Amino acid sequence: MKGKPWTIEEENRLRQLLKANRSARAIARIMGKSRECVSMKIARLGLEVVTDENNCGVTTTSRLTTLALPEELPSVEEQLKVLTAALEALRSPEVEKLDVLRLRAIIQGVRVYQELLAEYVDYRGIEAKVVDLEAKYAKLLEDKAKDNSSKPVPSQVEASPAQ
Repeated sequence: MKGKPWTIEEENRLRQLLKANRSARAIARIMGKSRECVSMKIARLGLEVVTDENNCGVTTTSRLTTLALPEELPSVEEQLKVLTAALEALRSPEVEKLDVLRLRAIIQGVRVYQELLAEYVDYRGIEAKVVDLEAKYAKLLEDKAKDNSSKPVPSQVEASPAQ
């Protein structure tokens, strides 16, 4: 039995949900269609999918090939915002199993990042102090060498008569 044709908007929405790694079950619920209907449309559109045997749902495959290195390290404040957003997303009643796993990975990543950043900042602070102390020590040695070379040999100071 043939169902109602999909609109272009529905197909675009399907693609967006697949890019967001939503399962066929979640997409069906969001779009108000059956899971079989969504799975068949995914196949007809020739989208790259893989069946998750544990979840019995359809998800997109990972397209991650390389990691983009940031120019600067994100601040602790930025990472706390990511953590807060992930925690808020976990409160949603529409959270799927795959979403929970991704959010947990994000939360764990933020925790590790904060620990490593704290160690890095501490290391950079210590390094800066050592460099500063070395510069001060070099300056003291230089000043002492100048003082020693410019001073005459001290002679005995004559006592002046008291008046």
